[in-house]
Amino acid sequence: MKRTLAIAALVASPALADDHVDAETVEKIEAYLASIECQMDPADIEVEDDGGYELDDVICKGGNQFDIELDADLNEVERRAE
Repeated sequence: MKRTLAIAALVASPALADDHVDAETVEKIEAYLASIECQMDPADIEVEDDGGYELDDVICKGGNQFDIELDADLNEVERRAE
């Protein structure tokens, strides 16, 4: 019985919620990246617990690589050089 409850708790956990990024959001993120002369593989967009997005392995003009965090409104809140 305890095992069943533990499994049920894991299934209901918000950490396991769908982290799929819809096509419209991907397009907006790609447009933002183009505006700052950067690009990335859309598969590297991660949904954060706060509703924002982590953009991994963003390559910008000049070959610099960054991880960029966006808030839920797609505003850049942090950029870290790789």
